[in-house]
Amino acid sequence: MTGYTRDKNLAALLGVVVAVVVVGTLYFARVVLIPFTLAVLITFILTPVAKLLERMHFGRMFSTLIVVVLSFIVVGAVGWTVSQQFAQVMNQLPDYRSNIHAKLEALHLSKSTALNNASDTMNEISKDLAAPPAGSSASGTHSAAAPSRQRPMQVEVVKSPALPLDSLESVLGIIGTFGIVVVLTFFMLVRRENFRNRLISLGGHRSLHVMTQAIDDATARVSRYLRLQLLVNICYGALIGTCLHFIGIPGALLWGVLVGLLRFLPYIGPPIGGILPLLLSFAIFDGWIKPLETFGLFVVTEILVSNFVEPALYGAYTGLSSMAILLAAIFWTAIWGPIGLVLSTPLTVCLVVIGRHVPRLRFLNVLLGDEPVLTADARYYQRLLAMDHEEAKRVLENFLKKKPLEDLYDSVLIPALSLAERDRHHERLDKVSAEFVISNTRRIIAELFEERRHEIHESSPPSREIPAPPNQPNESESRASLPARTPIANPKIVVVPARDAADEIVAAMLCQLLTRAGYAATCIPLGKPAEMILKSVQSAPDIVCISALPPYAVGHAKSVYAKLCAQLPQTGVLLGVWNYPGDLDRLAARIGLSDDHTLATTLSQALSEIAGRRAGLASDDSHSPAASPTTLSDAVPTFSAPRA
Repeated sequence: MTGYTRDKNLAALLGVVVAVVVVGTLYFARVVLIPFTLAVLITFILTPVAKLLERMHFGRMFSTLIVVVLSFIVVGAVGWTVSQQFAQVMNQLPDYRSNIHAKLEALHLSKSTALNNASDTMNEISKDLAAPPAGSSASGTHSAAAPSRQRPMQVEVVKSPALPLDSLESVLGIIGTFGIVVVLTFFMLVRRENFRNRLISLGGHRSLHVMTQAIDDATARVSRYLRLQLLVNICYGALIGTCLHFIGIPGALLWGVLVGLLRFLPYIGPPIGGILPLLLSFAIFDGWIKPLETFGLFVVTEILVSNFVEPALYGAYTGLSSMAILLAAIFWTAIWGPIGLVLSTPLTVCLVVIGRHVPRLRFLNVLLGDEPVLTADARYYQRLLAMDHEEAKRVLENFLKKKPLEDLYDSVLIPALSLAERDRHHERLDKVSAEFVISNTRRIIAELFEERRHEIHESSPPSREIPAPPNQPNESESRASLPARTPIANPKIVVVPARDAADEIVAAMLCQLLTRAGYAATCIPLGKPAEMILKSVQSAPDIVCISALPPYAVGHAKSVYAKLCAQLPQTGVLLGVWNYPGDLDRLAARIGLSDDHTLATTLSQALSEIAGRRAGLASDDSHSPAASPTTLSDAVPTFSAPRA
């Protein structure tokens, strides 16, 4: 045990060391990694166009050359036009000086306000406190020299002007990075299959399947996300530029392109893109109508695009949670600066895909992915462990918005009770928590049933009246007071818990669904086995359902089943072994299930078995109206154990 703990600690330490080395490599090698990553992402965007040209028989090399050259020519032309408009707008700013001054005067607070009066008072008090005491200066030269010695010397730090060589170096650095990206993009488009195969070979021949799935998934997600994001941002910028042109703001193309580019920056891009046109509208227009129109344009457009357009188009392709996008933006910005902010979402998508396909890196998918980490049954059980009744019920109510009640019982509550039973038998669940789980589950299913008791069960067949035998009154006349959905040949059903409170809760769920479907169902209260058997026999049922929740109730279910078969040999038996994951044939053999009885692993399956049995009874009686069965085996089709 000590060796296992030591190995586990060493593995954790090794993981921390690897993480530190990876982060350090990303930071110190950013000069190489940033152009490489930009080239990869641009390759994802341009690959479909290059493939289209190849299908038109242009050839791989010529198609790639056309795509790369045209793409960067378009980018250069737009950049040149935008720079010209930017210079034009900057040159016109001095003409709007008087308008800006008038707007500031309109926003300036009056000197008679209480805030300004308080500010003036505080300034006067500060001057009095800063003045030297009245008796501090004597006569003579000391009084004249003291103030000069006490007055501090003002120091101003002036930044030296940038040398021409420094400016040239920064410009050459940008041009060099741009050239590296162009060259890398070209070669990646030409040799994209070779590049993919080299990535796959890193995992070795034993990991071909995993690496292929991971690369295909990452390529599909990132490519589609980038293309759709590019399309959305182009349309967004075009819409904003067009609207700003009609509003009358100069440089509409400049602001449209700027807004479209800034939307690649998560969270901060859209506000920054809207601030400059809004400030310009304040400067050039006399009134407040045009600035308000500009502000409303950005707010309405951003709300519509962020909340409706983007989630519908590519929200599902990122696979990232909103918190992960924010954390990724902070991390990649700290590592790679503004370029890292642009690349944060695509890079994090790749990490999530790797975590989805590589078991050792699953924590990446758990921390960053948008898939629910806990299933509904685990969330419900966890909330009950936290003694949070309201949130536990909210989990079930959210599930019921999309699924019916029987699916809630089968998919959430029964698995949650199985988790509680497992923890209780392994002594991981204390008595107080176990009682809280059981009592609150009882309360919740009672509340949910009362809210939905009038819903009609989909698998319940319509009731069919049985024609009366000759020379006998019509049965429907004597039962006119019964509900219309209650069939005449309605079997009496008794549900018996096999062992403990969890079995009894599932039995109550089955009784609820049977009652809602129109059956006469009774749930035997939990007690001693002999008492439950006696109450079941005294009820004279047509069908007995035994409720057993694995993994620890199967043995008790076998005992209850044997005793019921001995006491009620002519009664149909349905054995519910809920959520059982194993082989049903082996389970039936273990229990000694009779051929005319059946097993059910879900409540829906149990309802279907009983519904089919009632339909069979109505069908048999409609063909033989004078028949009067004396035993259950004569009245209904027998149950047969389903085969796995």
